Amino acid sequence: MSKLFGTDGVRGLANGLITAELSLQLAQAAAVVLGHNAVAGDRRPTAVIARDPRISGEFIAAAVEAGLASSGVDVYDAGVLPTPAAAFLVADLDADFGVMISASHNPAPDNGIKFLARGGKKLSDALEDAIEDEMANPRHRPVAGDVGRIQRFADAEDRYVVHLLQTLPHRLEGLKVVLDCAHGAASGCSPEVFRHAGADIVVIGADPDGVNINDGYGSTHLEKLQAAVLEHGADLGIAHDGDADRCLAVDHEGTVVDGDQIMAVMALAMRDAGKLREDTLVATVMSNLGLKIALREAGITIKETGVGDRYVLEGMRDGDYSLGGEQSGHVIFAEYATTGDGVLTGLQLAARMAATGKSLKELAAVMTKLPQVLINVKGVDRTAATSDEGVQEAVREAEAILGETGRVLLRPSGTEPVVRVMVEAGDTGTAQRIAEDLAATVQERLSLEPVA
Repeated sequence: MSKLFGTDGVRGLANGLITAELSLQLAQAAAVVLGHNAVAGDRRPTAVIARDPRISGEFIAAAVEAGLASSGVDVYDAGVLPTPAAAFLVADLDADFGVMISASHNPAPDNGIKFLARGGKKLSDALEDAIEDEMANPRHRPVAGDVGRIQRFADAEDRYVVHLLQTLPHRLEGLKVVLDCAHGAASGCSPEVFRHAGADIVVIGADPDGVNINDGYGSTHLEKLQAAVLEHGADLGIAHDGDADRCLAVDHEGTVVDGDQIMAVMALAMRDAGKLREDTLVATVMSNLGLKIALREAGITIKETGVGDRYVLEGMRDGDYSLGGEQSGHVIFAEYATTGDGVLTGLQLAARMAATGKSLKELAAVMTKLPQVLINVKGVDRTAATSDEGVQEAVREAEAILGETGRVLLRPSGTEPVVRVMVEAGDTGTAQRIAEDLAATVQERLSLEPVA
């Protein structure tokens, strides 16, 4: 059997890869690995389950709940809530594990199943492998009073909203904020949080019907948010994705503020408040060089990790750091969350504006984004990207040309015969030219096509 778990749980086409049968089997296996094997004595394990509003989430949730309860796990159904809410509730309820049903920023026909360990933390590779292995074993089938119960987690959203408001360092009176909820999991709680925080809000993309999630709205489609900010004369726009674990922003002029810029603003804010541990930010190798330059000038170190929020989390845990994230808008505040939280991030960013009296444009200006060109070279031997001498010589020549004014990154895809060539430079023309030259070398040296 091919490996089910990807970089963020099990994800694919609902009723294609993600069937009711698979959902049931995954839940039954997780009940053993994350529940019975991890619980001392004869205590019945407990799990929290939440989902985004995709129509397929209804039957997948039903299958997961059936699998858990039939395996002797008590289930608390939190309904439609963001992924970070599910993570928070696992910890808040002291549950043994959690399940989030979502395909994040993917289109509506997709769905996914993500498991959370005790404390609301992402699973290690070893635990994911253990769940896959357990699927081949006989099922755990208790009877009579030993089967699990399923109950509605009635105050789940209220607990999450209160938690977010308790993190607020400064109220938001005087700020006008446009919220784009991507017709996703944050459609209910994000407007509620910002309203209670004192902001004057305008809400778009908050009418989920099961099939419109991420459709023209949210962090992957910012045009409507930009237009709404300008139309309403707002100070700030916040965009979530389908499961609201990320946040991108738009300033009062309609200019996009990405995850790197948000991290720059928040790193300085936390340093000033004495909350940036070791004066260090954890970010991936794909973050813009401008972020590193800006924070270096401010006396803040960046610890780099591989691409993916799970690697950012590992880096934060390893060094006990308090802030990390990705250019895509996954920002992790370790004091308040165990994963990226788009509502929390938007709230903290707005609070920084309110506290300083500065516009988002002024705050984001601390970082100058260098032009970044990314080319995906397809049909090549990705495994040779870091060992082929011709490719490496081309990289060294490019780095010599750029000096300290730019950088080169070659990153093999984890799943496809693709090498990603990324170049940053002081101007777009230079970045484009060097990226194209490198991509041509990679294509020539590593092509999988037979030589005529």
